[in-house]
Amino acid sequence: MRTFTQLSITLLLFLAMSITAMDASAQQKRSGNPSPQAQATGTPASPQSQTAAAQKGPKPYKEVITDKAKTTKGLFTVHKVEDKFYFELADSIMKREFIAITRYAKTSTGAGFGGEIVNQAVLYFEKGPENKILLRTSLVVNMAADPTQPLAQAVENSNLDPIVAAFDIKALGKDSTSVVIDVTDFFKSENAVITMSNDAKTQYKLGSPQSDRVFIESIRSYPINTEVKVSKTFSINTAPSGSSTTRVGAERPLPATEAGVATFEFNISMLLLPKTPMHRRAFDARVGYFADSYTSFDENKQGSKKETFAVRWRLEPKPQDVEKMKRGELVEPKKPIVYYIDPATPKKWRKYLIQGIEDWNVAFEQAGFKNAVRAYEWPEKDSTMSLEDARYSVVRYFAADIENAYGPNVHDPRSGEIIESHIGWYNDVIKRLYKWYLIQTATIDPRAHNKEYDDELMGQLMRYVVCHEVGHTLGLRHNFAASAAMPVEKLRDKEFISKYGQSASIMDYSRFNYVAQPGDGITQLIPRISVYDKWAIEWGYKPILDAKDDKAEKLELNKWVRSHESDKMYLFGTESSPYDPRFQSEDLGDNAMKAGEYGIKNLKLILPHLIEWTKEDGEDYTDLATMYGELTAQFSRYMGHAAKNVGGVYETSKTYDMPGGQFEVVPRATQKEAVTFLTKNVFTTPAWLLDKDIMSRISHTGGLEVITPIQ
Repeated sequence: MRTFTQLSITLLLFLAMSITAMDASAQQKRSGNPSPQAQATGTPASPQSQTAAAQKGPKPYKEVITDKAKTTKGLFTVHKVEDKFYFELADSIMKREFIAITRYAKTSTGAGFGGEIVNQAVLYFEKGPENKILLRTSLVVNMAADPTQPLAQAVENSNLDPIVAAFDIKALGKDSTSVVIDVTDFFKSENAVITMSNDAKTQYKLGSPQSDRVFIESIRSYPINTEVKVSKTFSINTAPSGSSTTRVGAERPLPATEAGVATFEFNISMLLLPKTPMHRRAFDARVGYFADSYTSFDENKQGSKKETFAVRWRLEPKPQDVEKMKRGELVEPKKPIVYYIDPATPKKWRKYLIQGIEDWNVAFEQAGFKNAVRAYEWPEKDSTMSLEDARYSVVRYFAADIENAYGPNVHDPRSGEIIESHIGWYNDVIKRLYKWYLIQTATIDPRAHNKEYDDELMGQLMRYVVCHEVGHTLGLRHNFAASAAMPVEKLRDKEFISKYGQSASIMDYSRFNYVAQPGDGITQLIPRISVYDKWAIEWGYKPILDAKDDKAEKLELNKWVRSHESDKMYLFGTESSPYDPRFQSEDLGDNAMKAGEYGIKNLKLILPHLIEWTKEDGEDYTDLATMYGELTAQFSRYMGHAAKNVGGVYETSKTYDMPGGQFEVVPRATQKEAVTFLTKNVFTTPAWLLDKDIMSRISHTGGLEVITPIQ
């Protein structure tokens, strides 16, 4: 039996503990933190925390994807429930790589054009801890040659793919072979893999997105891709940067500055990449292809190796046609290369763009394929197709006063396989073509004397440009050696021009035949696909069906290159050589001095007619000044072409099995010829350029500012 004293002590201890507990509970209520007891025992301190804990795990499928859901199935099953968007990811799609291509769908004035790429990244989903789905970006930089080697683990340990987003699993699929995640906030966000770069935002002086004006317009899913369209409104930073190091012209305020905001529509195409990458074709510097690369680690080799491979489309014969191809018969590819014409393109130009695209078929025939390249007008009545959909390659027409066009491609960085291309075609490229053609060919073609060209002539000029740009989308780089393959005098030979054209490649910047003289009878003045183009397509696309391995294929390709090594028409010349006079832009022929003399003869005939060919009642002399500027720029080019020979060095890419060295000084006689040409034509003042009738209309100095910069 306890004594009174023992009972008193026990009671006092109990009261003390109770008071302590009540005090702790009061503190918890004031601070919002759980009591020590709750922390120690894991017991929730309130009904609210019990609810929060229950919400952490996946919910039943029907509670997330309710009867109100609008569902589309494809690469990712997409559910829209009221204002929320969910992806249902099958287990089979985990760790499957896809490329996310972000484009402008619509832009604010002055900030690019709808259809242009602003971002791309290779991504994949994987299951993570704590009921999370992780989105990683795949950095194809270092790879193990054989994933079964122990060295592969070292490669993996040093090349962890970044996690760019993490999603809570909201529910498991009906059959537990998929998971549901909420992607609403992700696509509204400024995540680096799905929005414009910080440099672009700085250039246009964009601030933060306005959260109340960021909307997901739509998410549609197709068999191998899912398309997301997002509208975002950004604030515009009107305050000066205040930095003394800001580059002049780096920031370009938009016309929307007065509104204080700028709105953009973005389209994000997520396109599934092949489970097994396309077979890579080893890059060869002697053939002009764009390339990609990674560092390969192989424990059977002494040291790592940079694997560089050509960028090209996957073009394969149908299984039943392989034997036909081996016999030399032309076969249609399993999957042709298809381009569409933007419905915004004026109808009168569409047929010429289609012709320019399909002109490449003659080159693919040399690679063993017929009807390999096809072009169609966009099926405007088909509501299931989108111009931003990465499954379709499109010639996009931009309403812009830019005198240019460009031909990009999107490719799989693992293999170089081209996925698609959106060629950019600016409305005012027409102006550039008009200027070039008049200044370079007006002595030969009377159609160039008009202030506007007829549709047939302009259509043929456009056909040439789109053909060149499509060449880039097929993987081909500029080949500035191609024009230097042609003997200058042969550019006045009607038979030669009819057979070969004025350059060995349409991928050169040879423009139009300014060497041809009146009376030569030359009518083919526009570049077209020629010897090098056919050869380059053969090298890149002809299947080597019997090669045992990569090394055997590379040796076979080397034989192909060496079989043409003494023929200048097969030479590839980089677009960026600072010292090889054969590799120049806007030139013609194998001797810049001889070609320049012919070009100057034509300019002297054109100059007196500029007033007549540019006049229009009621208009000022702006067009005359523009065309005079074009003529003097053309003259300046001829001087530059010759000058590059002085101190020049020829660079010819070679392999160990080829004779001779790669570098050779330009012959002394050629250098002396160049100096003589420059002395005669520019250092002796070219007074013929200072036409008094023209100068009195466009220059208050009489033309003093024209010649000095050229000299």
